[in-house]
Amino acid sequence: MGSIGMVSQPAPETHSFLQDPNRDHYDVAIIGGATSGSAIAFFLTANPDFEGSILIVERDPTLKESATRASNYCVRQQFATEINIKIAQYAAEFINNFKQIVGTNDCPELAIKNFGYLYLASDEEFCQVLREDQALQASCGAGTQLVSKEFIAKRYPFFKLDDVLMGSFNTQDEGEFDGWKIFQTCRKVAVARGVEYVQNEVVDIIVRDNTVQNIVLKSGQHVKVGKVVNAAGTRSGYVSKMAGIHLPLEARPRYTYIFEGENHFNKDIPLTIDPSGVHFRPFGTSQFLVGAPPAGPEVGIDVNDFQMRGDVWTEKLKPVIERRMPTLGKLHVKEAWIGHYDFNTFDHNAIIGPHHEIENFLFCCGFSGHGSQQAPACGRAVSELITYGHFKTLDLSPLQYGRIPRNEPLVERAVI
Repeated sequence: MGSIGMVSQPAPETHSFLQDPNRDHYDVAIIGGATSGSAIAFFLTANPDFEGSILIVERDPTLKESATRASNYCVRQQFATEINIKIAQYAAEFINNFKQIVGTNDCPELAIKNFGYLYLASDEEFCQVLREDQALQASCGAGTQLVSKEFIAKRYPFFKLDDVLMGSFNTQDEGEFDGWKIFQTCRKVAVARGVEYVQNEVVDIIVRDNTVQNIVLKSGQHVKVGKVVNAAGTRSGYVSKMAGIHLPLEARPRYTYIFEGENHFNKDIPLTIDPSGVHFRPFGTSQFLVGAPPAGPEVGIDVNDFQMRGDVWTEKLKPVIERRMPTLGKLHVKEAWIGHYDFNTFDHNAIIGPHHEIENFLFCCGFSGHGSQQAPACGRAVSELITYGHFKTLDLSPLQYGRIPRNEPLVERAVI
């Protein structure tokens, strides 16, 4: 077996980070400097109607243990809620027009590698789920098709489909994208526009009269804030607790393996979600990526726990690959890593916008594995709330925190 680690991307540049803030007051303080925090800062500084100061506090500029650095960077529209389909559609627009949106000469050209997503159903109950979801997706303009077993066999003859009844398939704005470049560019542009990134940690949040007054940094500095945004990923629960807020969020591990077979295909396969829950897709020209949660029931773990438990490859992943693609022959693992979802146990959806009582405490977290593709829309939405007090482009009201105290979950079942 090849290398085992906790990240998939090279370390980002960190020379722009300060150790301490230059000021004792900021209009906006964002806790978390990875994809979501940097997207908020990017959209705020791109908006001529926002003229405030921005501080981003990030405990680890290398993002060694962040979901951003361990992400598999894919985008899809095959969700079960309308709001997530619309968020994904904006993600595709943002990716495909990235250079024009950013507007700098050194910005990279990006595009989605549209190998598509394919859900496989092996029982009538899941077939009905796919039918319902496809109808919703089609009503939103997504290109999802319900496909027969025969269609799949003709297009991908190397799949063994004896247990498959049908599938759900889309190659329109579904596939892989370079989310790492998006994150790095957003951070770079935000810094160039005056956003301060500090390598520090928030250890307390002072709330009086239902308003955040100050954040306290590990270095001892008290910083007065106009608004605070909790974009701390799996640590968002800890951050909220400092303000006396309970957040239904936990870290859930996901294992990723890169492997190759002794035989190769000359054709891309879609990101395929097997009935077992294991998903796999192409990785480069001759390798594959496969991912899944650990064996057994899903449970939350400590945010600092990156230990791989059990032989997930042998016990869970390898048997699925060998069954679904038997012509690959002998399989060889080249690399593996573990990452965490910031999993929203309430309804598996992002938590966006202000707390229902502490109105200057905002959320941008709980993405449940969809953060890289949802950061553009959610970052833009939070920046609009900060600037205008309401959403101006895509209305993300269904994802606001208030649904939690009202006990009105908006469940997203399409989580892999």
